[in-house]
Amino acid sequence: MQLKHTLAVAGALTMGSSQPRLLRCRRVVADVVAWMFAVAAVAVGMALSGIDPLRAALLTGLVACSAAAGVQVVGGLVSGLYLGRARVASFEEVAWLSCVMLCAGLSATVAGLLVDASALGAALAAIATPLALLAALTSRMLWRYRCEQRSVHRSVTSAPLVVFGAGEGGYQIVRAMLRRADCQYRPVAVLDDDPRKRHLRVMGVPVEGGRESLAEIAKRTGATMLLIAIPSAAADLIRDLTDLATKAGLQVKVLPGVSQLIDGRVGVIDIRDLHLEDLVGRRPVGPELEQLCQYVQGKRVLVTGAGGSIGSELCRRLALHQPARLLKLDRDESALHALELSLEGHGLLCSADLLLGDLRDVATMHRIFAEHRPHIVFHAAALKHLPLLEKYPGEAVQTNVRGTLTVLQAAAAVGVERFVNISTDKAAAPVSVLGYSKRIAERLTAAMARMAPGVYVNVRFGNVLGSRGSVLTTFAAQVADGGPVTVTHPDVTRYFMTVHEAVRLVLAAGGVGRSGEVLVLDMGEPARIADVAARIAATARRSVEIVYTGLRQGEKLHEVLFGPDEVVVALSHRWISHVPVPPLAPGAITQLDPKLPHAVLVGTLRELALGTFPGSDAGPAHVPAEVLMRHDWDGSGRPPSSANKGR
Repeated sequence: MQLKHTLAVAGALTMGSSQPRLLRCRRVVADVVAWMFAVAAVAVGMALSGIDPLRAALLTGLVACSAAAGVQVVGGLVSGLYLGRARVASFEEVAWLSCVMLCAGLSATVAGLLVDASALGAALAAIATPLALLAALTSRMLWRYRCEQRSVHRSVTSAPLVVFGAGEGGYQIVRAMLRRADCQYRPVAVLDDDPRKRHLRVMGVPVEGGRESLAEIAKRTGATMLLIAIPSAAADLIRDLTDLATKAGLQVKVLPGVSQLIDGRVGVIDIRDLHLEDLVGRRPVGPELEQLCQYVQGKRVLVTGAGGSIGSELCRRLALHQPARLLKLDRDESALHALELSLEGHGLLCSADLLLGDLRDVATMHRIFAEHRPHIVFHAAALKHLPLLEKYPGEAVQTNVRGTLTVLQAAAAVGVERFVNISTDKAAAPVSVLGYSKRIAERLTAAMARMAPGVYVNVRFGNVLGSRGSVLTTFAAQVADGGPVTVTHPDVTRYFMTVHEAVRLVLAAGGVGRSGEVLVLDMGEPARIADVAARIAATARRSVEIVYTGLRQGEKLHEVLFGPDEVVVALSHRWISHVPVPPLAPGAITQLDPKLPHAVLVGTLRELALGTFPGSDAGPAHVPAEVLMRHDWDGSGRPPSSANKGR
């Protein structure tokens, strides 16, 4: 069998295209020549030094060289060394080459002892082995260096570019640019703040200093662009580099964040213009979060509000973790169509996993949950525009409060394993209808955690960049129309996070949360909205005015992530804080009639959110599923009344 295998792999040298075959033959010849050179050099050296007569040394060397060359060729074929197992001069090939040459050296030693029983025969082979290895490695290094140089293209017509970042991302992108003859960028210098890299060359491009050298390097090299080649770069670093580049008259390019790269590798196609999201909300979310998301694998997962900004990104991210089914629920058919198009590449709307329904419809929600019986639920459906809800608090009651309770009860009735309610920083120390309604939703979720099996958690975070109605979208539209850009207050600040990073943290938080908690995501430092507006206005071709309109009803000057009475009890991850939530008995919201006078309704929402409403305890510790299935159950622990049945 071994002989057949050897013959088979030997035959592989004559198969395939001529170019790979020629390369394999060159490797074989180079290694055989390396052995001949090494053995001849040692034999002649021993003869000249008088250790062994020339004829005896050459005879011993000839036998040892023949044995080594034979074992080298056979061993290289059997191990795959000469069959393209590893790239030329790579660490993997060096390891395999060393092993094969060691075996060849041992065979040469034995052959030398057979010819010359004294220690001289063994010494000849032993000394020749490292020399042969050195010669073989040298030939490979020279060949790879020649290939690298032939593949480098330095077009004088390409735009000169300074690369910031001499790490793995910088190396990959410089290598990719130099290897493409049609690349529109030409790296002329690399910058890095690490003083240990000051004498480094990246594919022949020198590291010229840190960020403080940007203006000088740009002037000396004639560079017109700065590429920030650090996929994990945080927003504050990008802001600092952008300011320096602007002063130096450089256009700024970036690489996508780590969460947006498909396989962690970067190429020329990944280079893009600077987005405002990079300056405000980009955070280096680590790959360790992926391990916290394994709980969705093989499960039936349902997402409410699947067509929205958060919901659709949740669906895209969930699909990567191989759920058994991904159920997408929304009342907006156009949003479901767009979601299917992005996930499946078509908009046929034939999938049984697309669910059209309104969470205000109690019967429909219970029917959907009973039919599909999800294991995990992400509740992302909500009304979120603060000024509108200040005018129409009844809508907040029907969607954010009653709708959430309906979904909670439907989920508990079918025994979901995990329920994740998407909340907002407006729920921390709330002062608006939006904040009140979302805080009530947090408390209802905490109450269900006491009354039903499974894990019921809330996840709270701030503004999501790129979502519908985002301040960035608004500012960009105002700039496109010629202005003015409207800001409520010169000092107003908000927390920001990109939708990609927010969703990754939401998924991770859903896996580590304990029932009844709110998990608060670390949003970094809040951004001053006036600065954001100024950056967007600066992108306009002509001057755009910034107008301050004053804070609106229900708006805060500075948002917070924690209420004054909230205490962090645990940190399961450096960016995820655990905070207990006082439960609110579902029966308490029966007092919320959307038709109440505006002031009365808002006051009731405030009392329920802040825990001052009478009887806002959590209710019974556990409610049987058959009771939860009753659409008219109010969570009070008492049988449904005739009044409730009539509603």
